Amino acid sequence: MRVLVVGSGAREHAIVLAMAQDPGVTALACAPGNAGTAAVAEQRGLDVLDPAAAAALAVDWKADLVVVGPEMPLVAGVADAVRAAGIACFGPSAAASRIEGSKSFAKDVMEAAGVSTAASEIVDNPAHLDAALSRFAPPYVVKDDGLAAGKGVVVSPDFDTARAHASTLLDTGHPVLLEAFLDGPEVSLFCLVDGETVVPLLPAQDFKRVGDDDTGPNTGGMGAYTPLPWASPSLADELVASIVAPVAAEMVRRGTPFTGLLYAGLALTSAGPAVIEFNCRFGDPETQVVLALLRTPLARLLHATATGELAAQPPLQWSEGAAVTVVVAAEGYPGLPRLGDVISGADADGVLHGGTRRRDDGAVVSTGGRVLSVVGTGADLVLARDDAYRRLENVHLAGSHHRTDIALRAARGEVTIPRRPEVVTRSGDIH
Repeated sequence: MRVLVVGSGAREHAIVLAMAQDPGVTALACAPGNAGTAAVAEQRGLDVLDPAAAAALAVDWKADLVVVGPEMPLVAGVADAVRAAGIACFGPSAAASRIEGSKSFAKDVMEAAGVSTAASEIVDNPAHLDAALSRFAPPYVVKDDGLAAGKGVVVSPDFDTARAHASTLLDTGHPVLLEAFLDGPEVSLFCLVDGETVVPLLPAQDFKRVGDDDTGPNTGGMGAYTPLPWASPSLADELVASIVAPVAAEMVRRGTPFTGLLYAGLALTSAGPAVIEFNCRFGDPETQVVLALLRTPLARLLHATATGELAAQPPLQWSEGAAVTVVVAAEGYPGLPRLGDVISGADADGVLHGGTRRRDDGAVVSTGGRVLSVVGTGADLVLARDDAYRRLENVHLAGSHHRTDIALRAARGEVTIPRRPEVVTRSGDIH
């Protein structure tokens, strides 16, 4: 099978590495790729937001399967163009990608599917902002209604901070989504979806704030781990039954069936699981840890999803143990990052490239905010953390920063799911 991966981040590097280990893959390309993917796959230039160019490349390269990594090409219709060219594509249509591209659309789908999510309100007029925000209690959750690379969200107990972020978005023509805050630990659940067939991968947890102890602004993700030792082994199946499968069925009912990777970002609240957001693709950095433990050949799995054969696949196989990834970010990130700095240690095992390129002199330099993801594995989270941070010691990028507490609370057994409030009935029974 000839596989073309579209994208240039650490998620795509993880996908390419998994494909390279699949005996069914005879040729592998990444477009446009980065310095890491270049070591294992043919590199092709591509404007990922040009559906016609992506389809033409897939035809020219004689791809049997195209895997679209980032959300923006999917929202732009790259998967539609590739499929129209007669090539199997792992990724939803532009219509189905609205589940990520428009938070208001996603809320409408969830309401129709009867899925629990945070109470919310859309504001598209600055004159209505103060009244709308006053209808919510702190901490205030303010989101860009469209795509924002994980950085369009502000969660703050301060009314003025929330109002300032909302005003900035509205001033740039972006509608704002206000949401009620959801308590409890967050979970990222990736599901392969082929119409109404849903197959979950290992649940993971990511770390969105830039600083230790969840301080500072939101980012695209500063690290992740899997599995979740504090959660029930049946959690993924329960979330599929109560949340993902109903949403997939609702998408089919609307005539926009989802085919690809449906990513549910959830909070396990005291009232039960609730959806924070849906994404239409593999998440970054969770992909780096989930694929590190997947033993089932990835190309076969994604091709089956893309061609309507997911239901016929055998159960997924996983390695024992745990995986942890720590993101190395450039100076200035999540603001304007410093670019062009030389990286040492970037070619070591377990180091996945996000924003990198190789100069003509052979040096690897930074080209983005989240530059590298360093992945460690081990028999448990303690050993996987140790492995990741040991590998990170050999990576050097001037001015870079990373979190030192990825998976730390989980490894210490400090993560818990809030208990449902007890209700005393007239008979005196506690429920």
